[in-house]
Amino acid sequence: MNARRAALPRHQSLAGRLMLWVTITITALWLVAVGFGALIMQDEFGEIYDSALQETAERLTPLLLDDLRSRQDPAEAQRIEALRAPVEDEYLSYQVRDLTGRVLLHSHSATTKPFEAPLKEGFWQAEDGRIYTAVAADGVTFVQVKDTAEERDEATREGSLALLLPVLLIVPITIAAVWFAVRRVLAPVEMLRAAIAEKDGGNLAAIEAAHLPHELQPILRSVNLLLSRLRAVIASEREFTSNSAHELRTPIAGALAQTQLLLSELDGSPTRVRAQQIEASLQKLTKLTEKLLQLARAEAGIGVAETTFDIADVVGVVVTDFQRASEYADRIHFTSKLAVPRLYEGTADAFAIVLRNLIENALLHGRAGEPVEIHLTDEGNVQISNGSPQLSETELVAVRKRFARGKTVAAGSGLGLSIADRLLQQMRANLVLSSPVPGRIDGFQAEIVFPPAG
Repeated sequence: MNARRAALPRHQSLAGRLMLWVTITITALWLVAVGFGALIMQDEFGEIYDSALQETAERLTPLLLDDLRSRQDPAEAQRIEALRAPVEDEYLSYQVRDLTGRVLLHSHSATTKPFEAPLKEGFWQAEDGRIYTAVAADGVTFVQVKDTAEERDEATREGSLALLLPVLLIVPITIAAVWFAVRRVLAPVEMLRAAIAEKDGGNLAAIEAAHLPHELQPILRSVNLLLSRLRAVIASEREFTSNSAHELRTPIAGALAQTQLLLSELDGSPTRVRAQQIEASLQKLTKLTEKLLQLARAEAGIGVAETTFDIADVVGVVVTDFQRASEYADRIHFTSKLAVPRLYEGTADAFAIVLRNLIENALLHGRAGEPVEIHLTDEGNVQISNGSPQLSETELVAVRKRFARGKTVAAGSGLGLSIADRLLQQMRANLVLSSPVPGRIDGFQAEIVFPPAG
């Protein structure tokens, strides 16, 4: 049962299903109508042929009887009739028989072998045709007229084909008309579907669709109510995360300050080593806490916003902060081809977190002494590359996951790429990881790709 469900199409449009069933229904109805028409036509043709057969037999009877009486030798008359040249498309044949069943006279298309019909007035259905027997006035002479089954079948086939041929033209025209009508009628549904599809982590604004049909208005109201609740929940989570960040930073910073003060007082003491270990642990905890808070803010949806920021400005500020740090100043190489401001919808704070995580990742895990290249393209995309051994496709997928780290001994939490990827999804941008760096044989590159402007 599950395999059967898996074989069925999982995503089929409402218009597609409606058109499929309408097409099947219209085609089936037309074929049924043609079938009934063919049956009725066959019955009507049978009545017409029977009437013509009976009328022909009744008209031939006196003529053939007079002709038979005028001949001296019936056997010779029979032979002469049989040898006459055939007439093209002759559909009827006849025999004149006596009371004993002997053939006294027959048409050229009939044989001397008597018809299988009994010598009794009326119709008889033979294997190869239909026969009507008429009784002459003398009561001892019988005229049997026969038409072929092939002629009747041919008439039925041609009549059925005449009914079917217009259907082959009418059905496509009808389906095209129905398709046009369905598209027009379902246009509001498609408009609502497209508007709902645009709603994601980066766009939770209410849907404005004033011209929707009455049946779709409750759906629109429900969706807008849900979006309103989501906006309220996200705003509440942002406020909680912001407050939590301050609450967590304060005690850790206090503990670190007290430890550093204790180190200054323990100069030359044997316990100074322990104090240094505590300081290192607190600094590591500070960095981990910072990453966890960033992750919490990302999960709270800080990338979702209706404001805009200038990509070049944020990149410039973040790069300058890293260059001011003496340990990174000589490794950061920044270039830009963006000639005009590139505004993008989102928060500058979220984008700055993305940049900091990607640059920190390049500095920590890149080869020591090799530069970290930061390039701003003319489309507004940001490329951050560093020297490193080539990573496989499996490793490129794995490093996106939380707490996942590549083959490195450098310190880190394994959250930087995960946080950046999550925030960029909320901003409707993509994080593209490449190894080796395009145009090189090794290295690692993280590129932030924004949708085209406009």
